Amino acid sequence: MPRIQGFEAYRMAMPRGRRPESILVRVVGEDGVAGWGEVAGSDLCWADIEERVGPALLGLDWELPEEVAGVGGLGGGAAASAADIACWDLWCRRKGSPLSHSLGGTRTSVMAGARLSAEPALDVLLTRVSRLIGAGYTRVTLAVHPGCDVEPVRAVRRAFPALALQADAGEAYTEAPEHLRALAAMDAYGLVAIERPFPGDDLAAHARLQCQVGTAVCLDPADVETVDSAIAMDAGRMLGLRISRLGGLTAARGAHDRALAAGWEAWCGGADGFGIGQAAAVALASLPGCDLPSDLTETPSSTAVVSPPVSVSGGVVAVPLTQPGLGHEIDAGRVTRLARQTLRIPA
Repeated sequence: MPRIQGFEAYRMAMPRGRRPESILVRVVGEDGVAGWGEVAGSDLCWADIEERVGPALLGLDWELPEEVAGVGGLGGGAAASAADIACWDLWCRRKGSPLSHSLGGTRTSVMAGARLSAEPALDVLLTRVSRLIGAGYTRVTLAVHPGCDVEPVRAVRRAFPALALQADAGEAYTEAPEHLRALAAMDAYGLVAIERPFPGDDLAAHARLQCQVGTAVCLDPADVETVDSAIAMDAGRMLGLRISRLGGLTAARGAHDRALAAGWEAWCGGADGFGIGQAAAVALASLPGCDLPSDLTETPSSTAVVSPPVSVSGGVVAVPLTQPGLGHEIDAGRVTRLARQTLRIPA
């Protein structure tokens, strides 16, 4: 693999002040082939890319994308995840291989799930769920928190008894008796999973809850080591794989492989953005252990820099297999026009 001779980063603001912003990363080999990555941005993430990740990649010798985090000393984190995606894309484009195949994906399409924010007005909530079902989504995840949990779950389950329903607790619960009663009450409504009930580093609390409920407890791991510990402790039965949280495709695939070997279920979490992050999430969701619908969003035309755009049709997302890398062409000119801040190393 030729050395990385060019590194660029683009700070992209969503239109009309929407959040979060995105950071796009482009790495260029000595032969001129380029790869792209994306991560939801922040001031800290941009500074990490500018001060650490970009300089570490420039001039880096590597053979396989799995090696980049180690030889480059990137570690994990959001900034590293964008660089990791970009290196996978570069490697696949040079090899002429779709990213899905290179990761070990086996699917030609993946089912898409949808998420809804907390909604105390039950009639509004039921209308929103009905629209998603009508659009073909086969799994809906409801955001819940103490005081707004059992009632919405009960209402949706009674209105849609066959729906694959998941509750995302957003780490908002403790082992206080009233919180445990609410989690146990939700368990009675046939949920696919209770996601992130406690802070992610409290695996013991997750393990205790999994012993008490029949619903799968779903973890949102930040690294592969946490996955290993969670499996050893029986701290759940499901993983949500978020590329940016895990630090890139390499770590996300490692977490998937461990879950699959342990008999845990898995799905992939996507994010709003400019299309590159969604494309990487589609490739990850094609892995054999991601049997559940994944959170894959369409790329709005107002922000898309990929062609064709990532799209959901009837609750299904096609896995691009006819082009190498991410499977989408990147409109570099549009990236430049939409960027509000640009970094080039060497400048």
